[in-house]
Amino acid sequence: MASQRGESLDTVKTRRKGLDKSHYLYIAVIVAVILGAAVGLLFPEVGKSLKPLGDGFIKLIKMMIAPVIFCTIVLGIGSIAKAATVGKVGGLALGYFIVMSTFALAIGLVVGNIIHPGEGLKLTPYDPNKKAATDSTVDFLLGIIPGDVPVLPTLLAAILVGFALQKMGAQGAPILKAVSYGQALVFRILIMIMWLAPVGAFGAIAAVVGATGFQAIISMFTLMIAFYITCALFIVVILGGLLQVVAGVNIFKLMKYLAREYLLIFSTSSSEAALPRLIAKMEHLGVSKPVVGVTVPTGYSFNLDGTAIYLTMASLFVANAMGTPLDLGAQISLLIFMIIASKGAAGVTGAGLATLAAGLQAHKPELLGGVGMIVGIDRFMSEARALTNFTGNAVATVLIGTWVKEIDGGQVGRVLSGEEPFDEATMMVHHHGEMAPKEEGAREAAKA
Repeated sequence: MASQRGESLDTVKTRRKGLDKSHYLYIAVIVAVILGAAVGLLFPEVGKSLKPLGDGFIKLIKMMIAPVIFCTIVLGIGSIAKAATVGKVGGLALGYFIVMSTFALAIGLVVGNIIHPGEGLKLTPYDPNKKAATDSTVDFLLGIIPGDVPVLPTLLAAILVGFALQKMGAQGAPILKAVSYGQALVFRILIMIMWLAPVGAFGAIAAVVGATGFQAIISMFTLMIAFYITCALFIVVILGGLLQVVAGVNIFKLMKYLAREYLLIFSTSSSEAALPRLIAKMEHLGVSKPVVGVTVPTGYSFNLDGTAIYLTMASLFVANAMGTPLDLGAQISLLIFMIIASKGAAGVTGAGLATLAAGLQAHKPELLGGVGMIVGIDRFMSEARALTNFTGNAVATVLIGTWVKEIDGGQVGRVLSGEEPFDEATMMVHHHGEMAPKEEGAREAAKA
Protein backbone atom coordinates (compact mmCIF):
# COMPACT_ATOMS: atom_id res chain seq x y z
CA MET A 1 0.00 0.00 0.00
CA ALA A 2 2.82 2.37 0.92
CA SER A 3 4.48 1.56 -2.38
CA GLN A 4 1.32 2.34 -4.28
CA ARG A 5 0.88 5.57 -2.36
CA GLY A 6 4.45 6.56 -3.15
CA GLU A 7 3.89 5.78 -6.80
CA SER A 8 0.74 7.90 -6.83
CA LEU A 9 2.59 10.83 -5.30
CA ASP A 10 5.38 10.46 -7.84
CA THR A 11 2.80 10.41 -10.62
CA VAL A 12 1.18 13.59 -9.32
CA LYS A 13 4.58 15.31 -9.02
CA THR A 14 5.49 14.24 -12.55
CA ARG A 15 2.22 15.62 -13.88
CA ARG A 16 2.77 18.90 -12.10
CA LYS A 17 6.26 19.19 -13.53
CA GLY A 18 4.84 18.47 -16.97
CA LEU A 19 2.23 21.19 -16.58
CA ASP A 20 4.78 23.86 -15.62
CA LYS A 21 6.17 24.22 -19.16
CA SER A 22 2.70 24.78 -20.59
CA HIS A 23 1.97 27.34 -17.89
CA TYR A 24 5.18 29.23 -18.65
CA LEU A 25 4.30 29.44 -22.33
CA TYR A 26 0.76 30.54 -21.52
CA ILE A 27 1.97 33.29 -19.18
CA ALA A 28 4.60 34.38 -21.70
CA VAL A 29 1.96 34.76 -24.43
CA ILE A 30 -0.30 36.81 -22.13
CA VAL A 31 2.59 39.11 -21.18
CA ALA A 32 3.63 39.42 -24.84
CA VAL A 33 0.11 40.37 -25.95
CA ILE A 34 -0.20 43.02 -23.21
CA LEU A 35 3.24 44.46 -23.98
CA GLY A 36 2.56 44.40 -27.72
CA ALA A 37 -0.74 46.25 -27.27
CA ALA A 38 0.94 48.80 -24.98
CA VAL A 39 3.78 49.44 -27.42
CA GLY A 40 1.32 49.77 -30.31
CA LEU A 41 -0.83 52.29 -28.42
CA LEU A 42 1.98 54.35 -26.88
CA PHE A 43 4.56 54.16 -29.68
CA PRO A 44 2.70 53.43 -32.94
CA GLU A 45 5.73 53.78 -35.22
CA VAL A 46 7.82 51.46 -33.05
CA GLY A 47 4.95 48.98 -33.08
CA LYS A 48 4.77 49.02 -36.87
CA SER A 49 8.52 48.40 -37.08
CA LEU A 50 8.10 45.17 -35.08
CA LYS A 51 6.01 43.61 -37.83
CA PRO A 52 8.89 41.33 -39.04
CA LEU A 53 8.68 39.44 -35.72
CA GLY A 54 5.10 38.46 -36.48
CA ASP A 55 5.89 37.80 -40.15
CA GLY A 56 8.75 35.48 -39.22
CA PHE A 57 6.55 33.44 -36.90
CA ILE A 58 3.85 33.16 -39.57
CA LYS A 59 6.47 31.92 -42.05
CA LEU A 60 7.55 29.24 -39.56
CA ILE A 61 3.94 28.09 -39.17
CA LYS A 62 3.52 28.08 -42.98
CA MET A 63 6.65 25.97 -43.28
CA MET A 64 4.91 23.23 -41.26
CA ILE A 65 1.56 23.31 -43.06
CA ALA A 66 2.36 20.77 -45.78
CA PRO A 67 3.95 18.10 -43.52
CA VAL A 68 1.19 18.48 -40.92
CA ILE A 69 -1.54 18.10 -43.54
CA PHE A 70 0.19 15.17 -45.25
CA CYS A 71 0.82 13.13 -42.10
CA THR A 72 -2.56 13.75 -40.47
CA ILE A 73 -4.56 12.96 -43.61
CA VAL A 74 -2.60 9.76 -44.42
CA LEU A 75 -2.94 8.50 -40.85
CA GLY A 76 -6.52 9.75 -40.61
CA ILE A 77 -7.62 7.68 -43.60
CA GLY A 78 -5.92 4.67 -42.04
CA SER A 79 -7.77 5.27 -38.77
CA ILE A 80 -11.09 5.42 -40.59
CA ALA A 81 -10.39 2.04 -42.17
CA LYS A 82 -9.53 0.49 -38.81
CA ALA A 83 -12.51 2.00 -37.02
CA ALA A 84 -14.86 0.84 -39.76
CA THR A 85 -13.71 -2.77 -39.37
CA VAL A 86 -15.20 -3.04 -35.87
CA GLY A 87 -18.66 -3.05 -37.39
CA LYS A 88 -21.76 -1.24 -36.22
CA VAL A 89 -20.14 0.81 -33.46
CA GLY A 90 -17.31 2.08 -35.67
CA GLY A 91 -19.57 2.97 -38.58
CA LEU A 92 -22.09 4.71 -36.33
CA ALA A 93 -19.34 6.63 -34.53
CA LEU A 94 -17.72 7.84 -37.74
CA GLY A 95 -21.06 8.90 -39.21
CA TYR A 96 -21.94 10.82 -36.04
CA PHE A 97 -18.53 12.50 -35.88
CA ILE A 98 -18.68 13.68 -39.49
CA VAL A 99 -22.19 15.09 -39.03
CA MET A 100 -21.39 16.87 -35.75
CA SER A 101 -18.07 18.32 -36.96
CA THR A 102 -19.76 19.65 -40.10
CA PHE A 103 -22.58 21.07 -37.98
CA ALA A 104 -20.07 22.78 -35.67
CA LEU A 105 -18.24 24.28 -38.66
CA ALA A 106 -21.55 25.57 -40.00
CA ILE A 107 -22.40 27.12 -36.62
CA GLY A 108 -19.06 28.92 -36.64
CA LEU A 109 -19.86 30.32 -40.08
CA VAL A 110 -23.34 31.45 -39.02
CA VAL A 111 -22.09 33.22 -35.88
CA GLY A 112 -19.19 34.76 -37.82
CA ASN A 113 -21.55 36.15 -40.42
CA ILE A 114 -23.80 37.60 -37.71
CA ILE A 115 -21.16 39.42 -35.67
CA HIS A 116 -18.67 40.17 -38.51
CA PRO A 117 -15.53 39.90 -36.33
CA GLY A 118 -12.53 41.99 -37.40
CA GLU A 119 -14.60 44.27 -39.60
CA GLY A 120 -13.18 47.75 -40.09
CA LEU A 121 -9.52 46.99 -39.36
CA LYS A 122 -8.45 46.90 -43.05
CA LEU A 123 -5.01 45.43 -42.53
CA THR A 124 -2.50 45.20 -45.36
CA PRO A 125 -2.96 41.97 -47.35
CA TYR A 126 -0.08 39.51 -47.29
CA ASP A 127 1.99 39.49 -50.48
CA PRO A 128 4.82 36.90 -50.51
CA ASN A 129 6.38 38.57 -53.57
CA LYS A 130 6.49 42.03 -52.06
CA LYS A 131 9.54 42.93 -50.03
CA ALA A 132 8.93 44.99 -46.95
CA ALA A 133 10.99 48.06 -46.12
CA THR A 134 13.38 46.25 -43.80
CA ASP A 135 17.14 46.19 -43.51
CA SER A 136 19.33 43.51 -45.02
CA THR A 137 19.71 41.63 -41.72
CA VAL A 138 15.95 41.19 -41.36
CA ASP A 139 15.65 40.15 -45.01
CA PHE A 140 18.42 37.61 -44.49
CA LEU A 141 16.84 36.12 -41.37
CA LEU A 142 13.37 35.88 -42.94
CA GLY A 143 14.92 34.41 -46.08
CA ILE A 144 16.33 31.48 -44.10
CA ILE A 145 12.82 30.16 -43.45
CA PRO A 146 11.65 27.88 -46.32
CA GLY A 147 9.04 29.21 -48.73
CA ASP A 148 5.48 28.14 -49.36
CA VAL A 149 4.50 24.58 -50.24
CA PRO A 150 1.18 24.32 -52.15
CA VAL A 151 -1.51 23.03 -49.80
CA LEU A 152 -4.12 21.59 -52.17
CA PRO A 153 -1.63 19.40 -54.12
CA THR A 154 -0.31 18.16 -50.76
CA LEU A 155 -3.86 17.36 -49.65
CA LEU A 156 -4.57 15.42 -52.85
CA ALA A 157 -1.28 13.51 -52.57
CA ALA A 158 -2.04 12.63 -48.93
CA ILE A 159 -5.51 11.31 -49.81
CA LEU A 160 -4.09 9.16 -52.63
CA VAL A 161 -1.31 7.82 -50.42
CA GLY A 162 -3.78 7.04 -47.64
CA PHE A 163 -6.08 5.01 -49.86
CA ALA A 164 -3.11 3.32 -51.55
CA LEU A 165 -1.83 2.17 -48.16
CA GLN A 166 -5.27 0.77 -47.39
CA LYS A 167 -5.18 -1.30 -50.58
CA MET A 168 -1.68 -2.59 -49.77
CA GLY A 169 -2.95 -4.20 -46.58
CA ALA A 170 -0.21 -5.79 -44.47
CA GLN A 171 2.47 -4.60 -46.90
CA GLY A 172 1.46 -0.99 -46.22
CA ALA A 173 1.67 -1.35 -42.43
CA PRO A 174 5.43 -0.54 -42.20
CA ILE A 175 4.93 2.55 -44.37
CA LEU A 176 2.00 3.66 -42.22
CA LYS A 177 4.16 3.14 -39.15
CA ALA A 178 6.90 5.25 -40.73
CA VAL A 179 4.39 8.03 -41.43
CA SER A 180 3.31 7.89 -37.78
CA TYR A 181 6.93 8.42 -36.73
CA GLY A 182 7.13 11.24 -39.25
CA GLN A 183 4.02 12.79 -37.74
CA ALA A 184 5.56 12.61 -34.27
CA LEU A 185 8.64 14.42 -35.61
CA VAL A 186 6.55 17.06 -37.39
CA PHE A 187 4.47 17.73 -34.28
CA ARG A 188 7.61 17.93 -32.15
CA ILE A 189 8.99 20.61 -34.48
CA LEU A 190 5.64 22.40 -34.38
CA ILE A 191 5.70 22.39 -30.58
CA MET A 192 9.22 23.85 -30.67
CA ILE A 193 8.03 26.60 -33.01
CA MET A 194 5.13 27.38 -30.69
CA TRP A 195 7.63 28.35 -28.01
CA LEU A 196 8.35 31.33 -30.23
CA ALA A 197 4.66 32.31 -30.06
CA PRO A 198 5.30 35.03 -27.43
CA VAL A 199 7.80 36.73 -29.77
CA GLY A 200 5.49 36.39 -32.77
CA ALA A 201 2.47 37.57 -30.79
CA PHE A 202 4.36 40.58 -29.44
CA GLY A 203 5.45 41.71 -32.91
CA ALA A 204 2.11 41.01 -34.59
CA ILE A 205 -0.04 42.70 -31.92
CA ALA A 206 2.29 45.70 -31.66
CA ALA A 207 2.20 46.18 -35.44
CA VAL A 208 -1.58 45.79 -35.73
CA VAL A 209 -2.38 48.05 -32.77
CA GLY A 210 0.20 50.56 -33.98
CA ALA A 211 -1.54 50.69 -37.37
CA THR A 212 -5.20 50.57 -36.25
CA GLY A 213 -5.20 51.79 -32.65
CA PHE A 214 -7.63 50.59 -30.00
CA GLN A 215 -9.97 49.13 -32.65
CA ALA A 216 -7.74 46.07 -32.97
CA ILE A 217 -8.04 45.28 -29.24
CA ILE A 218 -11.83 45.65 -29.39
CA SER A 219 -12.02 43.32 -32.41
CA MET A 220 -9.92 40.61 -30.74
CA PHE A 221 -12.00 40.73 -27.56
CA THR A 222 -15.17 40.55 -29.63
CA LEU A 223 -13.95 37.38 -31.34
CA MET A 224 -12.90 35.76 -28.06
CA ILE A 225 -16.16 36.53 -26.28
CA ALA A 226 -18.24 35.40 -29.27
CA PHE A 227 -16.23 32.17 -29.48
CA TYR A 228 -16.68 31.37 -25.77
CA ILE A 229 -20.41 32.09 -25.94
CA THR A 230 -20.78 29.96 -29.09
CA CYS A 231 -18.95 27.02 -27.49
CA ALA A 232 -21.05 27.29 -24.31
CA LEU A 233 -24.31 27.35 -26.29
CA PHE A 234 -23.14 24.44 -28.45
CA ILE A 235 -22.44 22.34 -25.34
CA VAL A 236 -25.60 23.23 -23.44
CA VAL A 237 -28.14 23.50 -26.26
CA ILE A 238 -26.91 21.16 -29.03
CA LEU A 239 -24.98 18.49 -27.12
CA GLY A 240 -27.16 18.82 -24.02
CA GLY A 241 -30.34 18.58 -26.06
CA LEU A 242 -29.16 15.46 -27.90
CA LEU A 243 -28.02 13.83 -24.65
CA GLN A 244 -31.36 14.50 -22.95
CA VAL A 245 -33.51 13.35 -25.87
CA VAL A 246 -31.52 10.22 -26.78
CA ALA A 247 -30.17 9.01 -23.43
CA GLY A 248 -32.24 10.90 -20.87
CA VAL A 249 -29.05 12.24 -19.26
CA ASN A 250 -28.65 15.79 -17.98
CA ILE A 251 -25.62 17.52 -19.51
CA PHE A 252 -24.85 19.43 -16.29
CA LYS A 253 -24.73 16.21 -14.24
CA LEU A 254 -22.36 14.68 -16.79
CA MET A 255 -20.15 17.78 -16.69
CA LYS A 256 -20.11 17.67 -12.87
CA TYR A 257 -19.01 14.03 -13.06
CA LEU A 258 -16.13 15.08 -15.36
CA ALA A 259 -15.14 18.11 -13.25
CA ARG A 260 -11.60 16.92 -12.50
CA GLU A 261 -10.96 16.29 -16.17
CA TYR A 262 -12.14 19.81 -16.98
CA LEU A 263 -9.62 21.23 -14.50
CA LEU A 264 -6.86 19.13 -16.06
CA ILE A 265 -7.79 20.32 -19.55
CA PHE A 266 -8.05 23.93 -18.43
CA SER A 267 -4.55 23.80 -16.97
CA THR A 268 -2.98 22.22 -20.07
CA SER A 269 -5.18 23.72 -22.84
CA SER A 270 -5.32 20.22 -24.38
CA SER A 271 -7.97 17.51 -24.21
CA GLU A 272 -5.28 14.84 -24.86
CA ALA A 273 -4.22 15.03 -21.21
CA ALA A 274 -7.58 13.64 -20.09
CA LEU A 275 -7.86 10.80 -22.67
CA PRO A 276 -7.06 7.86 -20.33
CA ARG A 277 -9.28 9.30 -17.60
CA LEU A 278 -12.19 9.77 -19.99
CA ILE A 279 -11.96 6.12 -21.03
CA ALA A 280 -11.93 5.00 -17.40
CA LYS A 281 -14.82 7.27 -16.41
CA MET A 282 -17.01 6.32 -19.36
CA GLU A 283 -16.61 2.63 -18.48
CA HIS A 284 -17.38 3.43 -14.83
CA LEU A 285 -20.44 5.35 -16.00
CA GLY A 286 -21.86 2.16 -17.51
CA VAL A 287 -20.87 2.26 -21.20
CA SER A 288 -19.48 -1.09 -22.41
CA LYS A 289 -15.72 -1.45 -22.97
CA PRO A 290 -15.98 -2.15 -26.74
CA VAL A 291 -18.03 1.02 -27.30
CA VAL A 292 -15.69 3.14 -25.19
CA GLY A 293 -12.60 1.57 -26.76
CA VAL A 294 -13.76 2.50 -30.26
CA THR A 295 -15.61 5.78 -29.70
CA VAL A 296 -13.23 7.74 -27.45
CA PRO A 297 -9.91 7.27 -29.30
CA THR A 298 -11.58 7.71 -32.70
CA GLY A 299 -13.42 10.79 -31.46
CA TYR A 300 -10.16 12.39 -30.40
CA SER A 301 -9.16 12.46 -34.07
CA PHE A 302 -12.50 12.97 -35.81
CA ASN A 303 -14.88 14.66 -33.36
CA LEU A 304 -13.40 18.14 -32.96
CA ASP A 305 -16.43 20.35 -32.33
CA GLY A 306 -14.55 23.14 -30.57
CA THR A 307 -11.78 23.17 -33.16
CA ALA A 308 -14.37 23.28 -35.95
CA ILE A 309 -16.09 26.34 -34.47
CA TYR A 310 -12.71 28.01 -33.92
CA LEU A 311 -11.48 27.41 -37.49
CA THR A 312 -14.48 28.96 -39.20
CA MET A 313 -14.87 31.93 -36.84
CA ALA A 314 -11.13 32.67 -36.99
CA SER A 315 -11.14 32.45 -40.80
CA LEU A 316 -13.98 34.97 -41.07
CA PHE A 317 -12.22 37.22 -38.54
CA VAL A 318 -9.02 37.27 -40.60
CA ALA A 319 -10.89 37.82 -43.88
CA ASN A 320 -12.86 40.76 -42.43
CA ALA A 321 -9.75 42.23 -40.78
CA MET A 322 -7.93 42.19 -44.13
CA GLY A 323 -10.84 44.01 -45.78
CA THR A 324 -11.59 41.07 -48.11
CA PRO A 325 -14.64 39.26 -46.67
CA LEU A 326 -15.37 35.80 -48.07
CA ASP A 327 -18.48 35.32 -50.17
CA LEU A 328 -20.83 32.37 -49.54
CA GLY A 329 -19.17 30.16 -52.15
CA ALA A 330 -15.71 30.74 -50.67
CA GLN A 331 -17.06 30.07 -47.18
CA ILE A 332 -18.58 26.74 -48.23
CA SER A 333 -15.40 25.60 -50.01
CA LEU A 334 -13.38 26.64 -46.95
CA LEU A 335 -15.78 24.64 -44.75
CA ILE A 336 -15.25 21.53 -46.90
CA PHE A 337 -11.48 21.99 -46.75
CA MET A 338 -11.56 22.36 -42.95
CA ILE A 339 -13.67 19.19 -42.57
CA ILE A 340 -10.88 17.21 -44.25
CA ALA A 341 -7.78 19.06 -43.04
CA SER A 342 -8.73 19.28 -39.35
CA LYS A 343 -8.82 15.50 -38.82
CA GLY A 344 -6.11 13.85 -36.78
CA ALA A 345 -4.48 16.90 -35.21
CA ALA A 346 -6.36 17.05 -31.92
CA GLY A 347 -4.46 17.94 -28.77
CA VAL A 348 -1.26 19.04 -30.50
CA THR A 349 -0.08 22.54 -29.67
CA GLY A 350 -0.15 24.72 -32.78
CA ALA A 351 -1.96 22.19 -35.00
CA GLY A 352 -5.15 24.25 -35.04
CA LEU A 353 -3.18 27.34 -36.03
CA ALA A 354 -1.43 25.40 -38.80
CA THR A 355 -4.78 24.10 -40.10
CA LEU A 356 -6.19 27.64 -40.09
CA ALA A 357 -3.18 28.91 -42.03
CA ALA A 358 -3.51 25.99 -44.46
CA GLY A 359 -7.15 26.80 -45.19
CA LEU A 360 -6.41 30.48 -45.79
CA GLN A 361 -3.39 29.73 -47.95
CA ALA A 362 -5.39 27.29 -50.07
CA HIS A 363 -8.23 29.75 -50.68
CA LYS A 364 -6.81 33.26 -50.36
CA PRO A 365 -3.05 33.47 -49.68
CA GLU A 366 -3.27 37.22 -49.25
CA LEU A 367 -5.16 36.63 -45.96
CA LEU A 368 -2.17 35.02 -44.24
CA GLY A 369 -1.01 38.38 -42.90
CA GLY A 370 -4.00 38.41 -40.54
CA VAL A 371 -2.98 35.14 -38.88
CA GLY A 372 -0.60 37.18 -36.72
CA MET A 373 -3.58 38.59 -34.81
CA ILE A 374 -4.91 35.09 -34.20
CA VAL A 375 -1.50 34.07 -32.79
CA GLY A 376 -1.98 36.67 -30.08
CA ILE A 377 -5.36 35.36 -28.93
CA ASP A 378 -5.10 31.68 -29.93
CA ARG A 379 -3.99 30.64 -26.45
CA PHE A 380 -6.90 32.50 -24.88
CA MET A 381 -9.33 30.48 -27.00
CA SER A 382 -7.57 27.13 -26.60
CA GLU A 383 -9.28 26.28 -23.29
CA ALA A 384 -12.78 26.66 -24.73
CA ARG A 385 -11.70 24.71 -27.81
CA ALA A 386 -10.30 21.81 -25.76
CA LEU A 387 -13.22 21.73 -23.31
CA THR A 388 -15.72 21.64 -26.16
CA ASN A 389 -13.83 18.84 -27.92
CA PHE A 390 -13.69 16.84 -24.68
CA THR A 391 -17.38 17.33 -23.87
CA GLY A 392 -18.32 16.37 -27.43
CA ASN A 393 -16.47 13.06 -27.09
CA ALA A 394 -17.99 12.31 -23.68
CA VAL A 395 -21.50 12.97 -25.01
CA ALA A 396 -20.79 10.93 -28.16
CA THR A 397 -19.77 7.92 -26.06
CA VAL A 398 -23.03 8.00 -24.10
CA LEU A 399 -25.12 8.54 -27.26
CA ILE A 400 -23.50 5.71 -29.23
CA GLY A 401 -23.71 3.40 -26.21
CA THR A 402 -27.43 4.16 -26.06
CA TRP A 403 -28.01 3.65 -29.80
CA VAL A 404 -26.29 0.24 -29.84
CA LYS A 405 -27.84 -0.68 -26.44
CA GLU A 406 -24.44 -1.15 -24.78
CA ILE A 407 -25.01 1.05 -21.73
CA ASP A 408 -26.29 0.30 -18.22
CA GLY A 409 -28.95 2.91 -17.51
CA GLY A 410 -29.10 2.03 -13.82
CA GLN A 411 -25.36 2.44 -13.47
CA VAL A 412 -25.54 5.82 -15.22
CA GLY A 413 -28.14 7.02 -12.71
CA ARG A 414 -26.19 5.79 -9.69
CA VAL A 415 -22.90 7.30 -10.88
CA LEU A 416 -24.29 10.71 -11.81
CA SER A 417 -26.26 10.91 -8.54
CA GLY A 418 -23.06 10.26 -6.58
CA GLU A 419 -24.08 6.86 -5.21
CA GLU A 420 -21.13 5.15 -6.93
CA PRO A 421 -18.23 7.62 -7.02
CA PHE A 422 -15.26 7.12 -9.31
CA ASP A 423 -12.27 5.56 -7.51
CA GLU A 424 -9.38 7.97 -8.09
CA ALA A 425 -6.92 5.70 -6.26
CA THR A 426 -7.71 2.79 -8.58
CA MET A 427 -7.22 5.06 -11.56
CA MET A 428 -3.78 5.98 -10.23
CA VAL A 429 -2.76 2.33 -9.78
CA HIS A 430 -3.90 1.46 -13.31
CA HIS A 431 -1.69 4.17 -14.70
CA HIS A 432 1.40 3.20 -12.76
CA GLY A 433 1.09 -0.52 -12.61
CA GLU A 434 0.39 -2.95 -15.40
CA MET A 435 -1.35 -1.16 -18.27
CA ALA A 436 -5.06 -1.78 -18.15
CA PRO A 437 -6.58 -3.17 -21.35
CA LYS A 438 -8.70 -0.06 -21.84
CA GLU A 439 -5.65 2.21 -21.71
CA GLU A 440 -3.66 -0.13 -23.90
CA GLY A 441 -6.43 -0.06 -26.49
CA ALA A 442 -6.59 3.72 -26.37
CA ARG A 443 -2.85 4.04 -26.79
CA GLU A 444 -2.84 1.66 -29.73
CA ALA A 445 -5.69 3.63 -31.33
CA ALA A 446 -3.81 6.89 -30.74
CA LYS A 447 -0.76 5.39 -32.45
CA ALA A 448 -2.81 4.26 -35.46
